[in-house]
Amino acid sequence: MIKTVEGAKVIGEMAVNCKVEVAACYPITPTTHLTEDLSKSYADGKIPEYITVESEFSAISALVGASAAGSRTFTTTGGQGLLLMHEVLFSAAGMRLPIVMLVGNRAVSSPLNIWNDEQDTISQRDSGWIQIYCKNNQEAVDSLPQAFYVAEKILLPVMVCVDGHYLTHAVEQVDVSDEKTVQTFLPPYKYHLKLDPENPVSLGVYANPTHYQIFREDLMKDMETAKELLLEAGKKWGELTKRSYGLVNAYMVGDAERVIVGLGSVMDNVITIVNELRAKGEKVGALHLRVFRPFPREELRKALAGRKVGVIDRDISIGGQAPVYVEIAEAMEGTGAKVSSFYGGLGGRGIKREHIRQMFGKLKNGPVKEWVATEAPKAAMSG
Repeated sequence: MIKTVEGAKVIGEMAVNCKVEVAACYPITPTTHLTEDLSKSYADGKIPEYITVESEFSAISALVGASAAGSRTFTTTGGQGLLLMHEVLFSAAGMRLPIVMLVGNRAVSSPLNIWNDEQDTISQRDSGWIQIYCKNNQEAVDSLPQAFYVAEKILLPVMVCVDGHYLTHAVEQVDVSDEKTVQTFLPPYKYHLKLDPENPVSLGVYANPTHYQIFREDLMKDMETAKELLLEAGKKWGELTKRSYGLVNAYMVGDAERVIVGLGSVMDNVITIVNELRAKGEKVGALHLRVFRPFPREELRKALAGRKVGVIDRDISIGGQAPVYVEIAEAMEGTGAKVSSFYGGLGGRGIKREHIRQMFGKLKNGPVKEWVATEAPKAAMSG
């Protein structure tokens, strides 16, 4: 059913359609209204259990217990809230618990900022969670059941990442698959290692130096295997809804000489400029990096070999290079690609279409590394 609805609210509706059994949340901008809707769904009898907690650390900790007991679990957070979960994110992945989390991407302090960039989730990229980045709310709604599908098959937690405010608060038309369609795609969750007093098991136990690395090697191997499951889920969802998904979404890349790559909603602006420049005869393209973990190295090499590539990072590694750029540059070694880095859009500063036109122009002359939109507002300059 096509609805005109706010992003966070329709994501909450899809969580209900996915038959979430336990939700635990602590409200934080920009996903507070999703937290409220999940609480209301519990009050209306649509979610069996909703746990009101005193912090984001407690929210993810509660879901570790609920997931280990065999429940399908869900939470939402962003920014500082995600950072407060940091320790338990590693625990959830190491314990192989298929928790799904909707992250409303938000800048991190200090200074305090509630607006969008991707510093929060990029800083958690090594925690063992699969990461899916959505460029619009249709993708977010479609990615939620796929996240549960993959998580429960490979036994790894999944973050579905949407740009805070840009998407969480955007009102747009979304085709929402009903409960029957979702249940056709997503079978009931059955955890074969669940905590049960009649059949006791131990989870998250101590590992000495002889065994610890073996667990991490297994985690790494299964994260790579998750690529196949993500592709399987995207294809099966497409058969039901006519909307298929992959690890990357290439647009006009086939004959492109210059391609811009990035995460999230900025890529819709990139696609708009690709259409504009194509109409003028320029061979340009866009590649949306939908899945960042596991990193789709081979898919990127195949799509971008021999091209001039610009990577947009709305995140930063203090004292190092832009994180997404670094990984793409490494992946493209030996392919003849020339990779440029454009980083900015932090704390809600917009990356406008004019900036994207400029990026495509700068790609003509070889690799660059530079901030996007570095000019300070006049009020700040005069102060």
